[in-house]
Amino acid sequence: MTAPMYTLLALALLLANLPFLTPRLFGLKPLPRKHAGHHLIELAAAYALTAALAYLLESRTGPVHPQGWEFYAVTVCLFAVAAFPGFVWRYFWKDRDKQ
Repeated sequence: MTAPMYTLLALALLLANLPFLTPRLFGLKPLPRKHAGHHLIELAAAYALTAALAYLLESRTGPVHPQGWEFYAVTVCLFAVAAFPGFVWRYFWKDRDKQ
């Protein structure tokens, strides 16, 4: 793998966990309580940003390979797995100290 691919993977891990690290919507608008729907919207936007960046990197190296629905189903699942540490920290670990 090349350096841009490692950078893309690191960015994908960061973007997958970012919604769980801040109480603000997209890191900008403060919310009184950020619920799971907000997290899902942010995860979808982060996945779209990661996919667009991956498409851009692939198009710079040569012709882009066509992908079917299976590819996107697998990458969405991998993105959700990458978001698991942030989910655990937000919903299980963070509130543990308050009890």
